[in-house]
Amino acid sequence: MNSWYVAYTQPHAESKALHHLERQGYAAYLPLYRKRRRHARRTEQVVRLLFPRYLFVGFDITVDRWRPIMSTIGVCGLVKNGDDPIPVQDGIVEAIRNNETKGNFDNLSPTKGLRAGDAVRIVEGPFADLIGQFRGLADAERVIVLLDLMGRQVSTRVSAEVIVAA
Repeated sequence: MNSWYVAYTQPHAESKALHHLERQGYAAYLPLYRKRRRHARRTEQVVRLLFPRYLFVGFDITVDRWRPIMSTIGVCGLVKNGDDPIPVQDGIVEAIRNNETKGNFDNLSPTKGLRAGDAVRIVEGPFADLIGQFRGLADAERVIVLLDLMGRQVSTRVSAEVIVAA
């Protein structure tokens, strides 16, 4: 019966290890998630590794030859206890795969979970470290925050990337 095991990879070689393991006939899985990245005044979606330097390999330890995994390009070794690899608990990999498919790991909306009236802190820009009240979305990339400035409440539009729940 096939079980899932964890392979530890070389730095930034997860995709290379995945490719070479699949080429050798092993079932392999590299969990990913999407996140929004802001760089040079541009916002883009990028794919990131859920577990950097780790991936899952499926094989039957009693039937399959698993030692070649140790010398696969990009792989440092398997997570082991003594000489034998440690199997991942049943259902864990399937649960991770289901959550990845549903997008539950994706971190695309900085306002995820915020509702009107929630306290937020601005983390960068001219209003850095001020606490305000989240009012809602202004457009696709900006939010409206109510700030106390000079004794009165001022409605301000800031980038959604610069607020966090307070």
